[in-house]
Amino acid sequence: MKKYLIPLALLTAMSGLHAESRYVTDQFKITLRSGESTSHKIIRMLPSGDQVELVNSNDENGYSQIRTRDGTTGYVLTRQLMAIPSARDRLVSAEAKLAELQEAPGLLSARLSKLQDEYQALTGQHDKLQQEKQTLDDELQSIKRTAANAVRIADERNELRKQVATLTREAEELKQSNRELGNDSAQRWFLIGGGVVVGGIILGLILPSLRVRRRKSSWGSL
Repeated sequence: MKKYLIPLALLTAMSGLHAESRYVTDQFKITLRSGESTSHKIIRMLPSGDQVELVNSNDENGYSQIRTRDGTTGYVLTRQLMAIPSARDRLVSAEAKLAELQEAPGLLSARLSKLQDEYQALTGQHDKLQQEKQTLDDELQSIKRTAANAVRIADERNELRKQVATLTREAEELKQSNRELGNDSAQRWFLIGGGVVVGGIILGLILPSLRVRRRKSSWGSL
């Protein structure tokens, strides 16, 4: 008996060396019915991992009312519903994350280099925006100073206009005074001239008579 068992064990071990591992899938389908019992009509079969909306649950008969993604409403066994995604879906998600973490170093380096380039570009854009902002701030300050100077210049111009108006009025008054003084001087010179003429006439009348008297006096003395 032992002679047959030893070759059989060796044969089994050798066949095990060439065997490949397999895993049983957790994918199966559940029935969506129109009512809360197996006697109700089956609306469709729902695959494992399909996401549905829980409407309500009946603890007495073990059925829950659900709504599918396309809006279909029906009943399934409450024990066939899970609060988290199925193990298969979670495994797929975990494998995707693991594959991403196990990417080739060259690809990760390329992504890092790309990110660094993007960072440098963003830094350059930030510096450029800062310079533009500083330029705009300087222009704004210049505009404010110009506006302040414009207000000051406008005030000075108004003040100068008032001064010009005052000086113009004073000049007109001086002209009027000069005209009045000129008229007074003309009148005085006219009176003086008239007096001189009258005096000359009087002297012209008096002097001949004085000469006649002198002659008479000189004749009388003879």
